[in-house]
Amino acid sequence: MRDTYVLGISMNRFGKYDDMTLGQLAYDPVWNAIEDSMVDPHDIGMVFVGNAYAGLITGQESVTGQVIMREAGISGIPIINVENACASGSTAFYLAHKAVASGQTDLALAVGAEKLFCGNTGTSLKALATSSDLSIEGRMGMLFAGIYAMRVRALMDRYAFTHEQLALTSVKNHDHGALNPYSQYQKRCTVEEVLESRMIAYPCTLLMVCPLGDGGAAALIGTKEMAERMGKRPVKVETSVLASFGFPGKDGPATYVKAAKQAYKEADVSPGDIQVVEMHDAVSPIELYLMEKLGLCGPGESGRMISDRETWFDGRLPINTSGGLTAKGHPAGATGISQVAEIVWQLRGECEGRQIKPVPDLGMVENGGGNVAGQTAVVAVHILRGE
Repeated sequence: MRDTYVLGISMNRFGKYDDMTLGQLAYDPVWNAIEDSMVDPHDIGMVFVGNAYAGLITGQESVTGQVIMREAGISGIPIINVENACASGSTAFYLAHKAVASGQTDLALAVGAEKLFCGNTGTSLKALATSSDLSIEGRMGMLFAGIYAMRVRALMDRYAFTHEQLALTSVKNHDHGALNPYSQYQKRCTVEEVLESRMIAYPCTLLMVCPLGDGGAAALIGTKEMAERMGKRPVKVETSVLASFGFPGKDGPATYVKAAKQAYKEADVSPGDIQVVEMHDAVSPIELYLMEKLGLCGPGESGRMISDRETWFDGRLPINTSGGLTAKGHPAGATGISQVAEIVWQLRGECEGRQIKPVPDLGMVENGGGNVAGQTAVVAVHILRGE
């Protein structure tokens, strides 16, 4: 297998775009990623397009990727549709990485696009709810905020985490979002404002929960030789891993743990080597849960770390310097690639006011999607290295 590199990366500011189609949302990220990479677009050999909910929200099925790429002006090459819940974009990135690593093509494009604002919030929430096992969770009427809130509540019971510690995760992410020009929400908030905002699913309040959003993101993945010609710091994909749900006692550890352990092994690194992380904070306090599951801290340590500001962009282990899903937004199909974008920009030293100093060398992305048998249905983990 060959080494692969992120040559170009781009996204648009996530938000509400009533007058734009999915293809229009993807257009600028695609062409900005091509410009960033300085490659000839005619050299792109394969395209993987991540989208989760267009069929349910707009009625566009089957050839969503082809429709999106038509508007972007790219055709005549393999275009593969990727649907994998909120990890659709990360799965497109995984497949593009594998295509280049295996020698199928020298240059692959991963695209993620989603349009969740459709004029009817109920339609969007109903679409999101289909990313669970409808025979179980569907009958319970439980949405993802409720599922994540249950995990957060278990942390509170186990480690006596306080409401103030939960709120700090939202404060941190909104602080970071205020420094990110691509973030949907660019306004800071206080602990008091977070705790006083409307309760959504105890103990998670409105300012802890990620919003609906529209947006697009794109990444070009190529060979080492291409990366060396770019004139920018090469960013190597050390590994890209997907793990699916399992039954405890039969299939080993939980999805997050399984994906992270495999990624560390394939990249030949330890959790302590990671210098910056983008993780799937569908509700901001889930960071405290994920830090432990990903091996980034010991049991119960995440509460102290957030209280001591260790996970701010100027702390010991910066987490979600983009603002995370909480502030940056969560147009599901675009989220995974937008997470990769933040890590690439941090490794290149291109994040301006939220830039980690000194510039980090090793970053990680964790992106989850769906819920099956009480576990996250799919977890993607990517480890990237600046060379």
